[in-house]
Amino acid sequence: MTPPARRHLIAALERTADLLDILGEEEFRARAYRGASRSLEGLEEETPELLAREFSGIPKVGKGIAAELSEFARTGSFAPLDAAAAQLPPGLLELLDVRGLGPKKIRSLWLSGIDSLERLREAAQGGELAALKGFGAKSAAGILENVEFLLEARTRQRLDAGLHAAEALVSRLADLDARVSGDVRRGLDTVRVARVTVTGTPEAVTERLSGVVEELERVPERPVLAGRLDGVPVEVAFAPEEARGTLDLLMGGSGAYRQELIDAAQARGLELRSRGLLRGGQVVPAPTEADVARHLGVTLRPAEYREPEHDGLWPGLPAPEALLQVSDLRGTIHTHSLWSDGAASIADMAAEATRLGHEYLGTADHSRAAHYANGLSVERLRAQLKEVRELQRAGLPIVAGSEVDILDDGSLDFPDDVLAELDYVVASVHSNFTLDAARQTERLVRAASHPLVTVLGHPTGRLLLRRPGYALDVDAVLGACEAAGTVVEINANAARLDLDWRVALRWRDRLRWAVNTDAHVPAGLQDARYGVAVARKAGLTPAHVVNTLDREGFLGFVAAQRASR
Repeated sequence: MTPPARRHLIAALERTADLLDILGEEEFRARAYRGASRSLEGLEEETPELLAREFSGIPKVGKGIAAELSEFARTGSFAPLDAAAAQLPPGLLELLDVRGLGPKKIRSLWLSGIDSLERLREAAQGGELAALKGFGAKSAAGILENVEFLLEARTRQRLDAGLHAAEALVSRLADLDARVSGDVRRGLDTVRVARVTVTGTPEAVTERLSGVVEELERVPERPVLAGRLDGVPVEVAFAPEEARGTLDLLMGGSGAYRQELIDAAQARGLELRSRGLLRGGQVVPAPTEADVARHLGVTLRPAEYREPEHDGLWPGLPAPEALLQVSDLRGTIHTHSLWSDGAASIADMAAEATRLGHEYLGTADHSRAAHYANGLSVERLRAQLKEVRELQRAGLPIVAGSEVDILDDGSLDFPDDVLAELDYVVASVHSNFTLDAARQTERLVRAASHPLVTVLGHPTGRLLLRRPGYALDVDAVLGACEAAGTVVEINANAARLDLDWRVALRWRDRLRWAVNTDAHVPAGLQDARYGVAVARKAGLTPAHVVNTLDREGFLGFVAAQRASR
């Protein structure tokens, strides 16, 4: 097996220390694992090199922990973490994901009988949590907000999981004219169910999905079969050909959009139901969505624009054929390599980018403050720059950049003379997410206004279904980007999709944008499709997006941007 990356070793050491604190074990044991974690963070060697010497000679890594790490590197299992987790209720471990709760507070909750997110929500809502020592009303309110976020996240899937499930269903049901529908078709950042529509009968669907979809069963009083595919909730809606257009429309829009169509049908003496468009109880043939729209006398909205946020904007937004497509992206300018926490060389990342049809790859490895991600020192950055220039001379289409940490006060992690050596700069926040809104806003405004910052990376710091973005005045930050001419990133990693499409929609014509994969492995370069889905919901065209420029055009854009400041 491939040994786990050093960052996974570090995370396992930290989690082990947390669990030992929750268990109330001797403090020296937790300190030992945290000390070992800090030591591994300061190394530049990766797991294979560390394993070759059995983790010996590392400060604060004694023989016992070294042996445990060696076993972890060989088997993928960290024995002390497994042993600690086995002593705790499974639901209690979920509390580690709640912002504002550390191991000591979680132990206090456990001893008070609070051992799951559901029980914590109940305690926060009923005043029990506020009455506990060390908490209080303000703390309880903040914890309740974070618990609600995490519980809601349980009911949803990331877009990539939903899309993969929907595409798998479409492949199995291709002869029934299967089409992606629902949240996935509309390009929502998270989805409740991966939904597909077909022309056919429930028997035909069952025959093709038997043994493929788990728990497949008919939904009462709906033309839908539901189940799970690789853990993702799925639905297949079916209709005869004359009712297919109605089915696609009702399954392919928000609740508000569906109600708008139902009201339009009633105004014309019709009924719009999943079993068809009805007049006097009889089905009006409408095989396509366009047929339904014609009968209703409405303009058919593209799937991307079927949200309440688009009301009043459509049909003034660009037509679907004018919106950004993956094929419009000529460069990808936020990627990582073995130099920091990526898993491939720059040359291999560039080769994959070229294979996918991009004309150039931008390097953006982490800066020195991101020690947990093997961030580059000034010396290592210059060594990387030397490699990049050599690869350029060898004919590889590469652009030299860096993802530079925004420090607590809004300054950047590299000095200006170093930044000036780069072809472009992505500036991002990777720490101190809990600053109050005013300080966080000031921090990002200062960074976005820096004369050498090309792109503001993942602007709100959210991780979908894991943590909300940090508190800030996003409009103030984007206003600073507008004033300085700083490009705003739509991070295409399906775990982020940051900036949110709703915000991008409001600012679409006031800013320049970059759709970046933030890829850490070659396969991650294909995540561009998710960022493009966000851009399309925001009504962005190729002209809005700087990495639709060719390499020389992009470098010219950066030069003009710097000259104007």
